[in-house]
Amino acid sequence: MLGLERITFDPSIMAGQACIRGMRIPVSLVVNLVAHGKPIEEILEEYPDLEAEDIRQSLLYAAWLTQERVYIFKSA
Repeated sequence: MLGLERITFDPSIMAGQACIRGMRIPVSLVVNLVAHGKPIEEILEEYPDLEAEDIRQSLLYAAWLTQERVYIFKSA
């Protein structure tokens, strides 16, 4: 999917939510940490199994999920 090979889905891991490389680290956790201003270096220190590319792909996946289409219909 979109070259996001590090984003995995497995019903037996975290109830199937998007995770990093099959680990019990959800993409939502990573995105939340970045969104709240946690520096990438600190995230990598706190989660030593993560790599910088995992964070990058988490953000790309979140960006892909939030693509919006707004359709404005005018009544006749």
